[in-house]
Amino acid sequence: MTNLLDSISTHFDNKLPFVIYRKPNDNTIFSFLMQETDLRFVSNFKEVGFVFAPFSSTEKAIIFPVERALIISEEWTADVYKEKEVVFNTDNTGKEEYLKIVEKAIEQIRLGHLKKVVISREELLKVPDFNLIEVYKKLLRTYKNAFVYAWFHPKVGLWLGATPETLLNIENTSFTTMSLAGTQLHTEHKKATWKSKELAEQQLVTTYIEKQLEQVATALEVDKTETVKAGNLLHLRTKVSGSLKHSASLKELIGVLHPTPAVCGLPREASRSFILKNEVYERRFYTGFLGELNVQHEKSSTPKTVLFVNLRCMKINDNYSASLFIGGGITEDSNAEKEWEETISKSKTMKCVL
Repeated sequence: MTNLLDSISTHFDNKLPFVIYRKPNDNTIFSFLMQETDLRFVSNFKEVGFVFAPFSSTEKAIIFPVERALIISEEWTADVYKEKEVVFNTDNTGKEEYLKIVEKAIEQIRLGHLKKVVISREELLKVPDFNLIEVYKKLLRTYKNAFVYAWFHPKVGLWLGATPETLLNIENTSFTTMSLAGTQLHTEHKKATWKSKELAEQQLVTTYIEKQLEQVATALEVDKTETVKAGNLLHLRTKVSGSLKHSASLKELIGVLHPTPAVCGLPREASRSFILKNEVYERRFYTGFLGELNVQHEKSSTPKTVLFVNLRCMKINDNYSASLFIGGGITEDSNAEKEWEETISKSKTMKCVL
């Protein structure tokens, strides 16, 4: 993949927009290389290209249009990168503030205003020796079953991530999505056991998604909940499939799914309002979504849309620092101190490749 990575490196040096990505459990790396620095936005989701959307519904999604991109793909296989046992220093900056917000969220849930809300935080990490290509290769090797990407626009910045969560996969009118909740550390040779809190949270998310989809879809099917591994973490996942109604649009389908309860909460609008009011930083593209929009590949006879929730991601800042974004679902049974510890575990996903 030397040629493709060389092209990405040159593009980045020249401050030209690009995205490079690999889908879960795939060996093909795709890239969109743009020659213009104009920001282009999605209007109705009938556009064709690579979309990068923020958490907030008031901000527009950015698109790299197919017709203006040089699209390169290459096959690339590599041994799985075994992350070293690195002991990270715990950064307790912002801990007190985070605990206060979580306690406030638990109080709102107990008062009946919310059922669940996802509280997140930003952690800054110094990266004086950051090397885009080396970090991206580490992400590829470490997270085989994730959507691994690097996205850059000079007017927005550089984002990288390895997300395990599909927002939507649709071809013609048939689609699949998933609910993803619950988190625990993976321990080698040990079977995962889930507590009632995680199982209840997962069921909340699945039920909500099913109810939302009834507005725009038919023939809904819900698979059994399973445990999936993403890096050093385990999650609960339930796949949901169906068909888009003829009277509904892709834009409407995305609208009922995003933001999911896994990144926002329930009820959605009350949770989103709580997040925007109480989180002490701006999420921007963290917990937004990204991926191919109406793209047709050579091997396919029809266009497909494959979108992923932007989890396990980071933004590289101009001052040789990385913004890491981590969070967790808060329910009535949550404990603020344990939620903080969970964000520490999740932060290692990105730290181990820097």
